Amino acid sequence: MESIIVPSEQDPNRPEFPPASPHWPSTPIKKIIVPEFSNVYLKDESVNPTGTHKDRMAWEIIVIYRQLLMSKKRGIINKLPQMSIISSGSAANAIQIMLKKYGLPSLKVLVDHEMNAEVKRALEKIGCELYETDLSKRPLATDDILKLTDNLDGIDITSDDSLGPFDVFYDWMSYDIINQDSDYVFIPYGTGHLYENIVNVAMGEMKSKSHDKRFSGDVKKLKRCSFIGATTNNPNTKADKLYSHYLPFVHFDNRWIKLAIKKGFIGPKSNVHIVQERFFGAALKVAERNNIDCEPSGIAGLALMIQMKNKLPKNKKMLIINTGKTKYMLNSGK
Repeated sequence: MESIIVPSEQDPNRPEFPPASPHWPSTPIKKIIVPEFSNVYLKDESVNPTGTHKDRMAWEIIVIYRQLLMSKKRGIINKLPQMSIISSGSAANAIQIMLKKYGLPSLKVLVDHEMNAEVKRALEKIGCELYETDLSKRPLATDDILKLTDNLDGIDITSDDSLGPFDVFYDWMSYDIINQDSDYVFIPYGTGHLYENIVNVAMGEMKSKSHDKRFSGDVKKLKRCSFIGATTNNPNTKADKLYSHYLPFVHFDNRWIKLAIKKGFIGPKSNVHIVQERFFGAALKVAERNNIDCEPSGIAGLALMIQMKNKLPKNKKMLIINTGKTKYMLNSGK
């Protein structure tokens, strides 16, 4: 428990991530060259330990375990529960590596029966306990996930309801994003947790009379910023981290966004859009020319911006969120 140190939860001078060397912002924002646009920036989450923004979620799971360890010390619980999650790979990879680092119970992972065999081997290698099912059959509730992972007394971290709102998972990242005073922010939309976290933080600052210490943006510019989610409905997509037959526990509702726009909290073009498959290839080519480490899912925001280019002003400030590319321990020597 003593090894899990949380300097602060919202003091920018005492950040909590990454745990080995906390600093904020912990990932860079750099200007990139995109044909026909003059003012495009990219937030690069690929520099995180396992290559994606899921490392932030993994750290917050460790913070939750710190609280559980305190409860165990006080005799409130007898043993630490195991956690379960539905994952296509990235989240499970990041969380299990972090759990292993702190000597905590292994993660129970529910995966689709058609998951890539190499990815399954990589997850098992780092200590994940894998359980397979056909995720296309039906949506799964928390009780279903716990039952299918043989973890009835455990905690499901797939759902918002088990641990409370996911706004804490990406709050530091969200503040770094809204502080950029962008006109448009393009965000990969898989489970929806990242998109919702960013928009909720933005709306919170618009409504607040006392701003969070981490907020340094311009409120007038923030209210005009459009937050655009990029997703797919193609089961054969290259952006496999964004697609699911059923996205469990996603609370996104178009009416929520429309009401936020009407209240003047966020920009008028805020919404979630489907990316046509051919634009993932176009985005990867632009990313390669800009030396961006990514995969189709992570660079979906850029794909959508390119898809929408005829409807966007070319000189406005665009911020692309690259959620990165998962680094698996695939070789036995690593």
